[in-house]
Amino acid sequence: MTTFPRSPRVLKGGIVLLNAATSSIERIISLQYNPVSLSRTLTGQTIDDAGRSQPLRLKGPPIETYSLEAEIDAVDQLEFPEQNKEVQENGIAPILAALESMVYPRSSDLLSANGQASSGVLEILPAESPLILFVWSKNRIVPVKITTFSITEEAFDPRLNPILAKVSLGMQVLTVDDLGFDHKGGQLYMAYQQQKEQLAAKFKPGLLSTLGINKIP
Repeated sequence: MTTFPRSPRVLKGGIVLLNAATSSIERIISLQYNPVSLSRTLTGQTIDDAGRSQPLRLKGPPIETYSLEAEIDAVDQLEFPEQNKEVQENGIAPILAALESMVYPRSSDLLSANGQASSGVLEILPAESPLILFVWSKNRIVPVKITTFSITEEAFDPRLNPILAKVSLGMQVLTVDDLGFDHKGGQLYMAYQQQKEQLAAKFKPGLLSTLGINKIP
């Protein structure tokens, strides 16, 4: 890695947990190292009316998924224990726990629901978890739900704290179909889609002659 002072600062991707009701940020989790690759799939939502497909009619945004593998490493920090006492004490367990918390309900919500159930109060809906935003530059701030999550711990310190791990995340983008237009996540999704449209408008269209034809028959 270059140390040239004029080299551009590399931005990091990461996760932001947001209170959808107040728009307050609850937690920011930046990835230690950006993944080497980021996989995406998009499946268009077409109309299938009475068994007859209408592929030119889109009933909503596509189903879009992201997948990535991120590496988390504490080895370098362990070389300077006085400057990294938290890592010395717990390794990378805190950041792993922060990531895992995305798929856990809060313990306080579980205890509250149990207390209500013990009192004979019927829970209609579970408490809403924070809105998860996947951030990959200013052009990609998308509300997501975690669909797959796996951690491979590859090295440990003498206390058996993990000090090297690979985290694989699968995420599905939440659209206005999932959240509605008035929800904070729905508004962020619309900004995301509109950003795509603005980028697409900057694309310079090709010519038919490039394709070896002069007109469409």
